[in-house]
Amino acid sequence: MGKSPEGRSRLRRLRPYIAVAAVAALGTGVAVATNVASAGTSPSLFAGYKTPSTVSRTLYPGDNPATPIKHLVVLFDENVSFDHYFGTYPYAANTDGTTFTAKKNTPTVNGLYTSIAASGPTGPLLTNNNNGYNPTRLTHAQALTSSQNHGYTAEEKAVDGGAMDGFVKYTQSAPAAGCGIEYCPPGIVMDYYDGNTTTALWNYAQNYSMSDNNWDTTFGPSTPGALNVISGATGAATALTPTWSATPSVPSTSSAIADGSMIGDVDPYYDTCSDNSHATSGSLGVMSGENIGDLLNAKHVTWGWFQGGFASTATDTTGAVCGSTHQNIGGATDTDYSPHHNPFAYYASTSNPNHLAPSSLSEIGYTDQANHNYDLSDFTDALNGTGGATLPSVSYLKAAQYQDGHPGYSDPLDEQTFLVNTINAIEQSKYWSSTAIVITYDDSDGWYDHQPSNIVNGSNDSAIDAAICTTAKLTTGDNGRCGYSQRLPLVVISPYTRTNYVSDNVTNTASVVKFIEDNWLHGERIPGSYDATSGSLDSHGGVLDFNGKPNFTPLILNPATGAVISGGNGH
Repeated sequence: MGKSPEGRSRLRRLRPYIAVAAVAALGTGVAVATNVASAGTSPSLFAGYKTPSTVSRTLYPGDNPATPIKHLVVLFDENVSFDHYFGTYPYAANTDGTTFTAKKNTPTVNGLYTSIAASGPTGPLLTNNNNGYNPTRLTHAQALTSSQNHGYTAEEKAVDGGAMDGFVKYTQSAPAAGCGIEYCPPGIVMDYYDGNTTTALWNYAQNYSMSDNNWDTTFGPSTPGALNVISGATGAATALTPTWSATPSVPSTSSAIADGSMIGDVDPYYDTCSDNSHATSGSLGVMSGENIGDLLNAKHVTWGWFQGGFASTATDTTGAVCGSTHQNIGGATDTDYSPHHNPFAYYASTSNPNHLAPSSLSEIGYTDQANHNYDLSDFTDALNGTGGATLPSVSYLKAAQYQDGHPGYSDPLDEQTFLVNTINAIEQSKYWSSTAIVITYDDSDGWYDHQPSNIVNGSNDSAIDAAICTTAKLTTGDNGRCGYSQRLPLVVISPYTRTNYVSDNVTNTASVVKFIEDNWLHGERIPGSYDATSGSLDSHGGVLDFNGKPNFTPLILNPATGAVISGGNGH
């Protein structure tokens, strides 16, 4: 239950999605689009891949979902544990940043406190923590921190069989020499933000629904998390040499793959922007089996993966070059596109290796040469109806790296700009009345979360697994898929949520897959996936509620501060 009270310039497509900063490197413009598009007409060099032909729009049956949700938008951000962003919700210190005052009768969460006094949260986790350092509030000025160790094995060891006392020892990143512009004192792994910095997320929680019992499906970093949000499965992984290596497309090995499962980060094989836009020749990851894109294609349901920096800035004889960049709040320059954050690029069936643009804007969401992989600017076009584009039934959005929230190169403030600009645009569009927006994360980054892991699937490989996993029952048949690992934030924004509601139903990253399957695919499941055993987003007491009266009034926030501009009166 819960608690509540085409023929266009590629240069134009490189614009960030409703962004506030200019692109630092735009590449070669119109000629790029011509060259990259023509690359799709020649035989593919990628094992098992063929550029798709355009599928007739007449084969798509149109909207026929099982619920009032005709459009799902998944905002999939990076590397945050639940306690790191919501550990003291709904109390904010209000000593810096944007002032936050919770609504009357706001429910508490399973956070870092035992109770909230007039002076703030209290409890032994805050004052006598068994990790050797107590959690400390991070200020608005400390938004840019180091990234912690979020490896598969390190996270298992940090959990320490449920004692939750190994975070400083195993996942902390606080080198004695410091971290440059990043804040990283000893004990940093324990620390948390409140609503003075993560203001928008807290305001969304105030007006819609959130969960304090949502889990990362498996231990490990971004790539396993990304695979789980589109398939619920990280098994059936292999490695190949790149097509641009001296010995192309031959079986290889990768430390990111163990026992045939993806446990770490490795760039995808079906992407010419992998290996720093093919500048090196490291092993690349390949996934077999099905993902949600395959199932949606089989039923002719529109969908898309939209990622910052996906539009190429140049092309060469090997393929696309992804060179667009931005600066984060610390002034560091980040490449926008991260190949290992694009899960569909690991599959021959759902990849777009040469980063081809859609054959026309009206084909966004439909099968054509882009194969459902797009730049973020294409989502803007779909939302606005530019060139006949329409919003797909299912849209996954991944911000450019400087705005994806990943510590070390992004931060909560840059992330907030992306989230608010995106959500404001959706809520003010014609699609809002039938849309659900899911904000969740790919992994915990190794940040402290006090809640002991709920292991529903073990892994019996002592070379990579700690006792918490080797002593648990193996239910999927694959080692290297131990989980659940740690809690991750989950906020759902829709006319069809309760207001100011905290669900304590158990869900995990694969619950996103399950909702898509149930809403558009009559409950079809992916073999070997966590989907069948995952909690539902719309079950009784869940983050979606189709029994109450929907509230169609948009909630508009300030992207710089996260404060409410208009709306917010509740359901």
